[in-house]
Amino acid sequence: MPLPQTELEARARRIRLLLLDCDGVLTDGSVIYTVTGEDVAESTKVFHIHDGQGLRLAKQAGLKLGLISGRASLALQTRTRELSFDYLHQGVADKLTVYEQLRAASQFTDKQIAYVGDDLPDLPILRRAGLAIAIAVADAVPEVLAQAHYVTQRAGGRGAVREAVELILKARQQWEAVLQPYLPKGQP
Repeated sequence: MPLPQTELEARARRIRLLLLDCDGVLTDGSVIYTVTGEDVAESTKVFHIHDGQGLRLAKQAGLKLGLISGRASLALQTRTRELSFDYLHQGVADKLTVYEQLRAASQFTDKQIAYVGDDLPDLPILRRAGLAIAIAVADAVPEVLAQAHYVTQRAGGRGAVREAVELILKARQQWEAVLQPYLPKGQP
């Protein structure tokens, strides 16, 4: 259920909290295990640098950032700390319950929250009535794509989060301002 561009931009202007899934959104969805003797551990996640820069720009523009993941990972904890996330919930079986708790704690309304997902556990949040923008990454499962107000052109873990951030910041007319430190002096 993609939104017409004007409605998408109107909803994006209201966003104050950007919530993400991790695996398949902030990463490409790969799960890498390390085996040492009898011990098996998930030890590696690969994050795209464009997504990280986009999230830094989102923070600079005043957005709150949150992540709700079904899996727990020290690598994710480290990455979200690096990027100054406001909320991190890992090992979550019921994402909608955590969403409700975050919404209440942040004091934002559903219309001020965007969520980026890719797989079936994300559907309860993406289907939520009143959610400002339900975003699916390009390689999301068909059920998630069907619920999305916006589908990124980039795949999860390949710059899709950056694309979502740009959509929001451009609609809020903040994109040019966050670019200024990277442009030569005197250039718009």
